[in-house]
Amino acid sequence: MVTLQATQNADIRHTFARPVAKTAPDIMIISHSNIFYWWPAWVAGFAAGLISYMQGRDVSIVPEIVERIHPSNNPGILFIAVLVLLVVFTTAKLRGIYSVVTLITVAFFVVLFAWLGWWDNILRFIPQLSARANVGFYLLFSTTLLAVWLLAFFVFDRLTVWRVRPGQMVEERLIGGQARSYDTNGLVFERRGQDLFHDIILGLGAGDLTLTIGGANEETIRIPNVLFVDRKVRAIESLIAVKPEVVRESQA
Repeated sequence: MVTLQATQNADIRHTFARPVAKTAPDIMIISHSNIFYWWPAWVAGFAAGLISYMQGRDVSIVPEIVERIHPSNNPGILFIAVLVLLVVFTTAKLRGIYSVVTLITVAFFVVLFAWLGWWDNILRFIPQLSARANVGFYLLFSTTLLAVWLLAFFVFDRLTVWRVRPGQMVEERLIGGQARSYDTNGLVFERRGQDLFHDIILGLGAGDLTLTIGGANEETIRIPNVLFVDRKVRAIESLIAVKPEVVRESQA
């Protein structure tokens, strides 16, 4: 009697446990464009616009046009410094200790000169040279760049995605409906070294993935600018270790 009851209880647990078994979810890899690293530009633009609005003065350009401009060059200098640093760090091969030294040096002198009020005196040496801009310029520039950034992040960057599942990786292209499948047996995921400023700070933990596909037709695929790349790699390594048969059994 006890044996029969135990058998029935085991059958009940097995029956109700099978639907609860979790299916291994797909891991989606998205390669973002370099415009993603430009988020400090529109942030700095909105900040400079806010400072100019709060501390600025109304200036009459012509009798019919009145614009609000900050009396100092400091907001414009800080905004230009952010743009120049972004150009340098997103285009030049400045990595490691060189990027840190460059960033600290430029930031130190820009902030020091602004604190001491030297930028206005420096720019007076050249007639008509000024870093002042009205509130409307900062808002227009930052809003336009933010719109481009959002389109790139949520639309254009997702036109091509990679989906990793047990035993298979699929490259999907939204336009044209093309798809290419790879066997994960012998597939090696490698993460390139991350730079402190470019990848961790600007990229919010982004990094480049290199996929090496073994076999007779060996192929290497480079996927740049993958967000949270460390977490992605750990999840992929755990996922591809799961056998497809195990997943099919859990779905049964």
